Amino acid sequence: MKRKGTIGSFALISLIILLGYIIYKKYGANLNREEIEDFATIFTSIILDAIPFIILGSFISAIIQIYVSEETIAKFIPKEGSILGYFEAALIGIIFPICECAIIPITRRLIKKGLPVGFGVTFMLSVPIINPVVIMSTYYAFYDKQTMVILRTAGGFVGAILIGIIVSVLQGDKDCLLLDSLESDNYCNCGCNAYIGDKNKFRAIIEHTNREFLDIARYLIFGAFISSIFQVVVSHGGFTFISENKTLVIIFMMFLAFALSLCSEADAFVARSFLTQYSFSGVAAFLILGPMLDLKNLIMLAGGFRKTFIFKLILSTLSIVFIIAYIFMICGI
Repeated sequence: MKRKGTIGSFALISLIILLGYIIYKKYGANLNREEIEDFATIFTSIILDAIPFIILGSFISAIIQIYVSEETIAKFIPKEGSILGYFEAALIGIIFPICECAIIPITRRLIKKGLPVGFGVTFMLSVPIINPVVIMSTYYAFYDKQTMVILRTAGGFVGAILIGIIVSVLQGDKDCLLLDSLESDNYCNCGCNAYIGDKNKFRAIIEHTNREFLDIARYLIFGAFISSIFQVVVSHGGFTFISENKTLVIIFMMFLAFALSLCSEADAFVARSFLTQYSFSGVAAFLILGPMLDLKNLIMLAGGFRKTFIFKLILSTLSIVFIIAYIFMICGI
């Protein structure tokens, strides 16, 4: 666990150093007051807008984490392979808006208990997007651009189903789980299930909400920081070679979604700040890919799934999300 944290910290530090170098090459030491004020305004607005949804999402997911078992979730996912089963697996998030720290461990256990791999992948990728709190936060962030809510929800829904089908075909009957992966009674990464008891459920909910909020907040602060820097740089003529090429924008925004590792309950507010400089299709790619595949999720996947399976999942996810965003671009969105 310590190693995973070290890898994540190293990646974040590396990204900060890279951005620092870019800003230094662009500005030197000549940041003026106006640019600093722009940065502060963007950064503060992102944080203040996102916090209520983080709290709400953390609280709801805590209640589900404490009161809803894996067995209950499994009852809503069909066991036999069928196209209809993928649709049902993709819609589970509407009923169970599970926190992102739990979705991968839960998926692993469900697959271990016999859930088809394709259904498990669809479930894992769709829940962080097809989620009432996420849909609501996206609606609030893009209150004047409500098309983005439809693009994100529909793109995430269709993408999760397609990726699930593709991974199922590629994986076949091969085992995708690591046999030596550590099992725990806590299927949530924060470990709050250890507090569950007849007299301690309220304490468990508060503990889970607190831990998840703090975990999400650190990623939000980092993401808001990076976003604010980019907005200041771009608004003063930086990265024009990216913003002028819509295909390159999609690729760039997918990279940012992976690197920033934002929570899906708060990423819409960071994405909104990018919309002033980058294309609609690029921002949609950011919002669809982030909840499906980012740095922190990749580290968690490596702890429970085989490398060959992870490679197939990554390749399928990147390809499908890019194709969906590219179709949006072709349609003039």
